[in-house]
Amino acid sequence: MRRSALANLTRLAGSRLPLALALLTTLTMAGCGVVGRTSVKTVQLAIKGKPDVQPTAAQVAAKPYPQIKVTGPSGGAVLVLGNVDGERRAWYSADRSIVYLTDGLVVGTYRGQPELQGMHIEGESPFRALHQIANGTTVRRRYDVMPGYRFGMEVTGTLNTLGRESVEILGQSRELLHVRERLRGTGWSSNNDYWVDPSNGFIWKSVQAIAPDTSLEIIQLKPYSQDLKAQ
Repeated sequence: MRRSALANLTRLAGSRLPLALALLTTLTMAGCGVVGRTSVKTVQLAIKGKPDVQPTAAQVAAKPYPQIKVTGPSGGAVLVLGNVDGERRAWYSADRSIVYLTDGLVVGTYRGQPELQGMHIEGESPFRALHQIANGTTVRRRYDVMPGYRFGMEVTGTLNTLGRESVEILGQSRELLHVRERLRGTGWSSNNDYWVDPSNGFIWKSVQAIAPDTSLEIIQLKPYSQDLKAQ
């Protein structure tokens, strides 16, 4: 890694919570392990299309920090938790591409095309207890997407449960509740899908739109412990 890039990341970590130190440790390991090999330009790779990655349970367990896998239309990569700001989690790649999650929802991305500059839910969010939602629950969202200055796009989501399904993550089968959100708005006609723990609502896997024509799949490989406790 170039010294200037490491210096920039060090300055970034200085203003973050201690979890950012785990990210810097990864970056200084010169590509050792699955995260080091695959997290460069993560969001860009996932959206534009590069070979997928298949981390093993042993590789994930060997790293001390939380990890997610992000997959776009043609490829995927592993991100690590770099910052916690209230309820918002910032998951970083080595070049500081970022996916922001709140309550398991994608609320923003940094770098990549398209880039979700912001997603906001109007009113109370049902995603804090997704395992308890009533069928037909509606969610009003606003999206800001670049390029194209597509700001303030109004989208309505309608949530319905589809029953329990077995989902395998790192070789472990989990019995999860499948919840589908039908998104409709000007230029929008897609679905978000969530697979949640039926006992506490934690979202283990999801497919979420970040633009009218682009979705990301997100899998929790090693969840942030505080998120599990908060459920």
